[in-house]
Amino acid sequence: MYKSIAIIVVAFVSCANLVQAQSVDISSADNFEVINRHVIVHDSANKKIVHLDAAEGDGVAWLKTINFSTGIIELDVMGKDVMQQSFVGIAFHGIDDSSFDAVYFRPFNFLAADAIRKSHSVQYICLPKYEWSYLRENFPGKYENALTQSIEPSSWFHVRVVVEVDKISAYVNNDNTPSLVVKPLANYTTGKIGFWVGNGSDGDFSNLTVLQH
Repeated sequence: MYKSIAIIVVAFVSCANLVQAQSVDISSADNFEVINRHVIVHDSANKKIVHLDAAEGDGVAWLKTINFSTGIIELDVMGKDVMQQSFVGIAFHGIDDSSFDAVYFRPFNFLAADAIRKSHSVQYICLPKYEWSYLRENFPGKYENALTQSIEPSSWFHVRVVVEVDKISAYVNNDNTPSLVVKPLANYTTGKIGFWVGNGSDGDFSNLTVLQH
């Protein structure tokens, strides 16, 4: 399915200009506006890797050159298998440093034997009002889910987030079936994109691409 989508996108670009591809330069820490973290950019295994260190509270590294509305965000992500210390994902529609949508992952839950823990593997949030704790308490099982496939918690995995006006879908490792589908909870129609990490968490990110409608 991934290859089919790519073919359709190319056709739109060449024939109708309905989709605009934006190049994303993550080769330097100077390309980010960093909130509550430090960023190190380095090369490893033919990847340009952006590392966010761990700190108390959430952190985000906003790309300075992208304003995103709807389309497809793709990236590689790596967290770690440490309980309550690995929250890694992508923020988008950033109005400011506290108002945005995000889809993130809890790798320490990916292979959990407990079904409830496993169902907390991927999460949608919409800050500042709709934090994970509020959503879990008031809408259990609606804004978080298990992954559609088994992924080693400390390994790289691929994420594709498809953002539409009335739907956000998150796919892992080019799977045909989304691991999470939600309706946006706020009227954030455009804004910044950034690599996001949660409280006490570091994370690694690579291969960011954006196809925008």
